[in-house]
Amino acid sequence: MPENSGSSGRTPETHVIDFRAAEQLLAAGDPRGAVKLLDGVIAVHPENTAARLLRARAFFAAAQLRPAELEFTIVLEREPDNAFAHFALARTYQRQSRPDPAKRHFRLAAALDPNPEYLEAARFDA
Repeated sequence: MPENSGSSGRTPETHVIDFRAAEQLLAAGDPRGAVKLLDGVIAVHPENTAARLLRARAFFAAAQLRPAELEFTIVLEREPDNAFAHFALARTYQRQSRPDPAKRHFRLAAALDPNPEYLEAARFDA
């Protein structure tokens, strides 16, 4: 197995464990702890969209809005039909007082998934 710099002794299984632990930390209200675990996972697996989406959610929960915006954008570049990522990016823009891009992404989320929360948000200033 090729060695990854900075990952001494880390295995794919360890990264899965870190991902699951990050989910638990986020659910328990420790988004910064989740980000720290996910930084290592993403350093080795930058293509892992699930890890990026979880890190975006953790950044958002920690009120680190610019990093959250970046991660949600990366997820949407890879999965343009991800309604949740559009919704979460819209919330990020909304918290940054950027109503125009927020409205656009709320509407994209609602168009992709008729989830009542998405539909309501798409009309937030209609």
